[in-house]
Amino acid sequence: MNPRWFLRMKRWATNPPSWGQVKFVLAILAVCLALYAVERVWGWPDWLTPNRLSAPGRVTR
Repeated sequence: MNPRWFLRMKRWATNPPSWGQVKFVLAILAVCLALYAVERVWGWPDWLTPNRLSAPGRVTR
């Protein structure tokens, strides 16, 4: 582990983030988990999948 991480942890321990920042990060995490759950339950929609059209002269893998 890089020593800079220890300095960052010390700084956060002595000067923790505000409650507003904590709520913001938790809200973003909740949205990401909700999107993940929706994707796992219903799957990825076909209309969001890009077409795999190749350019002229290019071989598709």
